[in-house]
Amino acid sequence: MDFLQTVTFAGAVGFLTLVVGILVKVIGLPDQIRKNYKRKSTEGLSTMFMVLALLSYSLWTLHGILRNDIVLIIGQGLGIFTTSIIIWQIIKYRK
Repeated sequence: MDFLQTVTFAGAVGFLTLVVGILVKVIGLPDQIRKNYKRKSTEGLSTMFMVLALLSYSLWTLHGILRNDIVLIIGQGLGIFTTSIIIWQIIKYRK
């Protein structure tokens, strides 16, 4: 009960942001990768969005490295990995 009394709204939002962000990278993007692989197509995906997502994840990872923040490095590093796979699929399955 003491733990619940010390949790702040900002702390709860921060925790939820972390959890949802990681779920996107370990469930959402891998699901898209599997779908692309099965169809051998990335039709309907925005190449520009994927490139911008990769840039965003890369900059956040760099920020984490500069701040020595392992949570940012791991979380955003997962984004680099998964979006890189999707960009590779976009190039590979291009018609």
